[in-house]
Amino acid sequence: MLIAPSLLSCDFSQFGKEIERMDLAGADYMHLDVMDGHFVPNITFGAPIMKYVRDFSDKVFDVHLMISDPLKYADDFCDAGADIITFHVECDSDIDKTIDKIISRGVKAGLVIKPNTPASAVFPYLDRISMVLVMTVEPGFGGQSFMADMLPKVREIKAEIEKRNLDVIIEADGGIGLSNIKDCAEAGVDVAVAGTSVFKAPDPKKAIEEMKKACE
Repeated sequence: MLIAPSLLSCDFSQFGKEIERMDLAGADYMHLDVMDGHFVPNITFGAPIMKYVRDFSDKVFDVHLMISDPLKYADDFCDAGADIITFHVECDSDIDKTIDKIISRGVKAGLVIKPNTPASAVFPYLDRISMVLVMTVEPGFGGQSFMADMLPKVREIKAEIEKRNLDVIIEADGGIGLSNIKDCAEAGVDVAVAGTSVFKAPDPKKAIEEMKKACE
């Protein structure tokens, strides 16, 4: 299991230092939630901010675009240093064109599905993407409770990936911590996004170690 601390839970007044703190704590990815106030009812930050904090870690920058028109902004986030860009199948952009744009920039592309979206929505694109992100909360705000009824969706996607012998990883995001990360691993999750459970822990390094150990 890889752990991707959700920077949505960090102290934004110390954004770069928070990334360094997670790096030292043993984070595998840095998960950056970009919200536009339109696709979801919240606003976070954009590519210019991300560009400034990119140099604080050489870990994978895993960028989750919760925005209506990811195609319009894909170049900006590629330029800002994204390693992986995931965007929603429910967005307004043409999905194929958006995948093409991201890949053409040498960045890995992935798709995200909200809780009410079926697993099958990503199946037509699995052979062209590197990651599927399954939301285990409604996107838009941190600190929400984990929705265990999303795990069958993870299993369904995992089965399709294995059936087609594809190199696609599954990420889950929302309310994940020590109490449920083993269930995520058993369902087929490869990368767990953890916000509150890491950033609010007295010892983030220990929290990450314990979550990984729980999946062994």
